[in-house]
Parts: sequence; structure tokens; C-alpha cells
Amino acid sequence: MGPIRGSKKKRKIDTENGFASGSSEEGSNDWWTDFSKRIVGSLSPSKGLDQFESVFKVSRKTFNYICSLVNEPMTSKTSNFMYLNGQSMSLNDQVALALRRLSSGDSLIGVGNFFGTNHSTVSQVTWRFVEAIEERGLHHLQWPTTEEEFTQIKSKFENIRGLPNCCGAIDTTHIMMLLSASERTIDVWLDRKDNHSMMLQVIVDPDMRFRDVVTGYPGKMDDASVLQKSTFHDLSEKGERLNGKKLKLPEGTEIREYIVGDSGFPLLPWLLTPYQGRDLPETKTEFNKRHFATKLVAQRALARLKDVWRVIHGVMWRPDKNRLPRVILACCILHNIMIDMEDDALDELTLTNQHDSGYRPEFCDMADTNASISRDKLALYLSGRLAV
Repeated sequence: MGPIRGSKKKRKIDTENGFASGSSEEGSNDWWTDFSKRIVGSLSPSKGLDQFESVFKVSRKTFNYICSLVNEPMTSKTSNFMYLNGQSMSLNDQVALALRRLSSGDSLIGVGNFFGTNHSTVSQVTWRFVEAIEERGLHHLQWPTTEEEFTQIKSKFENIRGLPNCCGAIDTTHIMMLLSASERTIDVWLDRKDNHSMMLQVIVDPDMRFRDVVTGYPGKMDDASVLQKSTFHDLSEKGERLNGKKLKLPEGTEIREYIVGDSGFPLLPWLLTPYQGRDLPETKTEFNKRHFATKLVAQRALARLKDVWRVIHGVMWRPDKNRLPRVILACCILHNIMIDMEDDALDELTLTNQHDSGYRPEFCDMADTNASISRDKLALYLSGRLAV
């Protein structure tokens, strides 16, 4: 599954405590009052969070916006989802159920018991929600399109540790899967840690927002291979991406726009990786420190993604491998929506760099000659040793 990007211009988000106009006939506050009575005693609030945020991992404001976003596609179909007592599920109920399934990572049966419905309903409602988020939420996940956006992104990245003209940080993570006995003999999904997994590659901006997503490839593939199969790679190689203003250094050197990635990726004119080896000279050591601090934003974004949307954090039980990439994409869109909504729940999350525990770093020896020269010049420039 190649990178999926929305082509629509980001809309201004404007919601109050109630739903956006036309999204629902019921207010979320009244709905939550009724719903919370059914789950009293089921959960205790996490430290710093109210009960609503403990249950759904998002604030009420974000919940309202998500409901307004998926209202039309989720209510346009005729299926009538029911509780075990025969009561019909409202839009709020359906969104709540799907968010609980994606954020808790609980089993279909566990979520069904929590809501008072059967596991089949949990599965169907969650999938409809995933389709709706993909249909209506892609504008939250797109590559920047304006010079103003790029200027802001570059400025924020430079403020981290001084890397100029940087437009993103790239990283990958494994989504674990427990396959059926018959599928376990197919080793394409078996990764280097002997887990069955699916790859997720992301390019992240300085606010930890995903700007490009690639998923669906088997865990057996390394980082460089996933990158090379991506549309982002093709566009960048053709000069159709990362083709904005170049950084002019002394001695006439020009550094094109680039992203940063770890040593598992190839060194390319538009993808700068750290220097490898020990006992590096001071200029290269300093560059690596700046590089490491900058690319941490991608590691933290993936760690937060898995921490909040725990359906992809543990081991997926016999997943539909055609649907799983879309579930992953929906979680990435929801991750971005929380950032765009400036969700208060984000303030309570602990930042961590770990999202793929136990996996050793990869090393890619592929290096473009011109990229090596540019990186050397940039390292000298950052250390103040490039002659004017």
C-alpha cells in the first residue's frame, strides 16, 4: 500500500462543546451523561484525565469533531446496529465504540462486553468507522503544499538543533500480527526478530504530525526496501518533491530540501543519514548529534501513535491483511486530528522514543556520491569551518 495523501486543502476546524452544524441531533454532553451511567465502575480515570478521556483517549471537543467528520458516511448506509437490549446505536454510540476499540486494543469480545453488544457488531461498526475516517479525514494527512507551510516547518526543525532546510523526519515501525497455523508457513511476514509483522513508514513534521504514510509491506523487508517502493521516493528522485528553495552555503555549495532518517536508510541528496563508524572527527560527531536530535521527532510520533491507538501496539490476532493497512492509516489520521485540534489529552501523554522494542538498528551502505559531498559541506558549515 503506497502513501495515501489527501488532495483537499485543510479546512478550518471550528467546533464548540456541541456538534458541528448538521452532524447530529443530540449533544455530546447529554449523550455522555447517559452513556457514562452504563459504564459506572467499569473504569477509573487515569491520572490527569477525566473519565471521558480515559475511555476514549480524546477530549470531548475532538470527539465532537470526529463525529461531525464521519456523520454522513456512517449514517448514509441502512444498517441498524443494536445493543443486546434491542436499543439502536446512535452515531455517538458508534463513534464511541470504534474509538474504544482502536484506542484500548481490547478484543472484539472485550469491547462488546463493555458496550453491551456482540463482537460482530464491534467489528462491523469499527470497520465502517475506519472507512469513514479514510474517506473524510485524509485532508489531515497530506504533504505541505504552500511555501508558507514549508517555511514554518523548516524553521521549527532548525530550532530543534540547528539543521537548516530540513522538511521532515522518516522512520519505520513494525505492526505485530499473530497469523493462523496455515499462514505461519509463509515466511514473507517473518521479520528479522522472528515476529510476523507489517511495516509502517512515516514522514513526520516538527509537530509530530504525519505528512506521508506507507504501510502494507511485510515485516521481512528492510527500511531501505520499503522506502524504494514508495511513491515518495519516486517523486523525490524525479525532483517533484523536496524541490523548493535550496540552501546556499559558502564556496557555492547548494543543499536541496531534505528529510532526515537513521542509518537503515540510504544516503541520498534528499535524505540525510548520520555518519557511521567510531572515532569520527569533531565535525562529523557534531553533525550526528544535531541529526539525532532532529530525527527523534519521528520516533516520538510513532511511540505516541502506538501508545494512544493501542490496537496496533500489541499483537493483531489473525488480522485481515487487506484491511489492516487501512486500520493503520485510520489511526495515523486520528493521530493528526488530535494534533490539529490541539487536544488537551496530548498534554497528559509521556513522550518516549521507543516504538519497536527489541529491534536492532539497521545499516544501509548505499550512499549517493553527491549526497556524501553535500553532507560533508553541511557538517563543516554547521561547525563554522566552511570558508566564506
